[in-house]
Amino acid sequence: MTTSTHRPRILTLGALAALALVLTACGGGQGFSDDGTTSSSSDDSGDGGSGGTEGAELSVLVATGDTESLGAIQDLADTWAEGAGATVDVQPASDMNQQLSQGFAAGNPPDVFWVDASLLPTYAAAGNLWPYGDQMSDVDFYPALVDSFTYDGELYCAPKDFSNLGLVINTDLWDAAGLTDDDIPTTWDELQSVATTLTTDGVTGLVIGDTRDRVGAFMVQAGGWIVNDDQTEMTIDTPEAIAGITEVQELLESGAAAFPKAVDSGWGGEAIGTGKAAMTIEGNWFKSAAGADYPDLNWRVAELPEGPAGKGTLTFTQCWAIADASQNKEAALDFITSLYTPEIQVDLANRFGVMPSIESAREQYVAGVPESEQAWLAGADYAQGPVSAVGMDPVMKELDTLIQQLPGLAPADIASQTQENGQAVLGN
Repeated sequence: MTTSTHRPRILTLGALAALALVLTACGGGQGFSDDGTTSSSSDDSGDGGSGGTEGAELSVLVATGDTESLGAIQDLADTWAEGAGATVDVQPASDMNQQLSQGFAAGNPPDVFWVDASLLPTYAAAGNLWPYGDQMSDVDFYPALVDSFTYDGELYCAPKDFSNLGLVINTDLWDAAGLTDDDIPTTWDELQSVATTLTTDGVTGLVIGDTRDRVGAFMVQAGGWIVNDDQTEMTIDTPEAIAGITEVQELLESGAAAFPKAVDSGWGGEAIGTGKAAMTIEGNWFKSAAGADYPDLNWRVAELPEGPAGKGTLTFTQCWAIADASQNKEAALDFITSLYTPEIQVDLANRFGVMPSIESAREQYVAGVPESEQAWLAGADYAQGPVSAVGMDPVMKELDTLIQQLPGLAPADIASQTQENGQAVLGN
């Protein structure tokens, strides 16, 4: 359910599914104007808000154009409101980031809204968020998700759900090549071998997205990453991170792998859905896109192959955030907390093609998910979150531009340029 650069870039073929992944909630003031922005101001109450839930008026803004998605959130909100003696108005956003920016600038932000992990430090550093995470200490969020929404030692907001990358396989092409379950690649060498076997006239063995949101997984598998754990230093210009980029370069040079544009596709999901790729690396949002656009496609997902340092994948997530300027903090927190039962988490995950953010929902979620899709959840135990340090967005966009020049551009040059760019931002 994220809107960030971590989702597939081209979503015209899976728009409905992608929008469902973008659930963004916000409340605020006394309602919304015709253009979707909040229509009246609120003063900072400084702590838990003004007087509990009774009589509170929350507005919830969701970034989805799908009536089913909108209805699901409204139903949950209505259930909570009935018990809390409050009211909740759910509205679709026209541009969530723009509306939040306008609300913060005007001192009139929504009460509750979604923040992508990549933006959390930016909003937190600006003082826009109320760090309420310590009041949900009894909720068993996956540790990696807690890390994604922790800033300056504080958990700012509750992770709503998440998605991980996996190796998506066209099982018809797999079977036609004489491959079996025993051939599912578990190492880089095996990935190269299988991709070569699957490459035929008109079909590329592996199509992988041309940004750090896909290529970065190889860095993690090699034991590297773009920044250190607390995101205070650049670490991409290291042998480990360079090894990950080099592996992608070698796959591309072999002809057994390609970026989507090379096979006239907008993203890996389109490539495998149209039969131009036998495998791709995508997240569990692929399931919804495939169901909507490629219903006849037979597929399964496996964990990404291990690199020299072991397993590695990337995770993408958003959280329920509460505005620091909200007058309704206590009601907002009560509403958010109501969403964290295993039953609700599993229901929302199944509706929107994501995975529950709490470990206590894992068993129930797995019981309802085909074995062929469970590899995405396995990555919860070792997934790497995004680079989110304040001011790093231009550096990451430039990194994407450099990656797109593979295989011609040397991985060491990609790493050194990104290292230099990032150091200028981080001040080291």
